[in-house]
Amino acid sequence: MTQGNSDERNSEQDPSGLVNNIVDPETGEIRDPAAATAAGPDSGNGVEAALGSDEGAAVMADAISNELAERTADLQRLTAEYANYRRRVERDRKATIDAAKAAVVTELLGVLDDLDRARAHGDLDTGPLKAVADKLADALRKQGLEEFGSEGEPFDPTLHEAVQHEGSGHDPVIGVIMRKGYRFGERVLRHAMVGVTDGVSDLPVNEASNAGSDAGTTKQ
Repeated sequence: MTQGNSDERNSEQDPSGLVNNIVDPETGEIRDPAAATAAGPDSGNGVEAALGSDEGAAVMADAISNELAERTADLQRLTAEYANYRRRVERDRKATIDAAKAAVVTELLGVLDDLDRARAHGDLDTGPLKAVADKLADALRKQGLEEFGSEGEPFDPTLHEAVQHEGSGHDPVIGVIMRKGYRFGERVLRHAMVGVTDGVSDLPVNEASNAGSDAGTTKQ
């Protein structure tokens, strides 16, 4: 068999030349598989694979970006919820502490009333009881206790409890304090018990003039 006939028959049996690329037609030995693959007719698929690889990388990058954005949003939402939780816990803790302090201070208001009566009778002018009363008042004041209600200030029904009323004016003021009122922070522990009278602006002109004349006569 001649070489020409052999090549012609191989061409008829293997039109694509794939067998010749793998098996040497003269010696019958197997060529290098890697070289045969590289030299084969499908070697153009490498360009298509490269293009497909770039498109897949772009799709994967978009998926990773979307996933990162979702995880970032979840983290931000979780951080905001935790911050709100901390503020709420701190607010509730402070409210609980203030309520406990207010309850203790409320129990001591009767002691403060007794000390005020003793002071009005002159029993707290000197002596060790005066020092104890002053220390107790200072300690409660530092905790946030405030007293309110004084003669001449406008009457406020949200703070004062009127047990007697003189006159019929529309601008009542406090005439006498029968029991002090106390607040603890913004919380009113006890309303002031007061007697209400008319303000000077509500008095008739003649009475106001007489009041001014009486005041001038007293000064002379």
